[in-house]
Amino acid sequence: MGTFVIQGGHTLSGEIQPQGAKNEALQIISAVLLTPEKVTISNLPDIVDINKLIDLLGSMGVKIDRVSRDTCTFQADEVNIDYLVSDEFKSKGASLRGSIMVVGPLLSRFGKGYIPRPGGDKIGRRRLDTHFIGFQELGAKFSYDPKESFYRAEADRLKGAYMLLDEASVTGTANIVMAASLAEGTTTIYNAACEPYLQQLCKMINRMGGKISGIGSNLLTIEGVDSLGGTEHRCLPDMIEIGSFIGLAAMTNSEITIKNTAYDELGVIPKTFSRLGIKMERRGDDIYIPQQDAYEIESFIDGSILTIADAPWPGLTPDLLSILLVTATQAKGSCLIHQKMFESRLFFTDKLIDMGAQIILCDPHRATVIGLERKTALRGVTMTSPDIRAGVSLLIAALSADGESRIHNIEQIDRGYQNIEARLKALGAKLERI
Repeated sequence: MGTFVIQGGHTLSGEIQPQGAKNEALQIISAVLLTPEKVTISNLPDIVDINKLIDLLGSMGVKIDRVSRDTCTFQADEVNIDYLVSDEFKSKGASLRGSIMVVGPLLSRFGKGYIPRPGGDKIGRRRLDTHFIGFQELGAKFSYDPKESFYRAEADRLKGAYMLLDEASVTGTANIVMAASLAEGTTTIYNAACEPYLQQLCKMINRMGGKISGIGSNLLTIEGVDSLGGTEHRCLPDMIEIGSFIGLAAMTNSEITIKNTAYDELGVIPKTFSRLGIKMERRGDDIYIPQQDAYEIESFIDGSILTIADAPWPGLTPDLLSILLVTATQAKGSCLIHQKMFESRLFFTDKLIDMGAQIILCDPHRATVIGLERKTALRGVTMTSPDIRAGVSLLIAALSADGESRIHNIEQIDRGYQNIEARLKALGAKLERI
């Protein structure tokens, strides 16, 4: 188990480039299974979760050429369907949350989509019902073996259908879209997720010869086609990394420029950090954050405490609430962080309290943060990363704290952040991996 040793309290400066979007890449890589033709994907993040998925596809028989660190070509013309029932597939699939994304394209193209119960973050229940109910609506037969924790979906040929999703699940919508793209007839998905990453997937499928309309809305219409062809695709920059770097600049009282952010795709993210009092300036597609001695949380018009809550896009992505919570600990004023989706995601606040933060965990979904106004710095402690986003939040806290901190289980951070220590050290951060 790896550990970061961080010497906190140092001001940072310089430019940092966000990696390609992890959550988009998981969908886009899975979509190569929809065609026997070559697909080239660029701006892929070189992180554990993405590399695990690429390895999984290679084990299925997909031909993969790593052109460069961030670019791969894929050709799924000789997929070994029998591999899906092997012990190796069950082991590899179970180690990766994103493995669920291969079910839709496999089911649609080959009539079989299997997956073991996926792993990933320990942030509470992450049910898969939306995925498999959607496949059943398209005519697939679903079965689950509780002894092996193994899911199966099978169909001779999927048929288009109307469906109303019970939740606007991003991965659920993406999986159903991929399945429906080769189904017979027309599929209508209401209450569909419409995040930029989902839009990217739909645009890619259309370039492959698919027929998807309503992109960017919560009502998608997919006219099934007989086959899809090859294409080239470039992933967006990772909006969660961009938000993380905004919070890092504020917490460490630093002047940082975040390069090439695809600003128009960030939605409410810049505005949400601005509501914490963080000043920033758009410079083309870059975000410049000046050094700021203090930042003050806004109140609502009637003077009541600001509430920051996650919501389906174009609302705030839940992945940034951990970052926003940490950033608020050194602001002037108070706010309520309301994490609606995952009931265990705020439990890392006990580590921030150990560092001296003033946080009241109201229940598994809500935490009240009373800002310290930089009057009292957080103090270095030893802690363990429970998941990707909490891990980076604790890293940001440690970089702002007085003294030395240690963060164990940094493999969780590696799952979502590419070469993070080298990029932070380039800004002047003092941290080492042991």
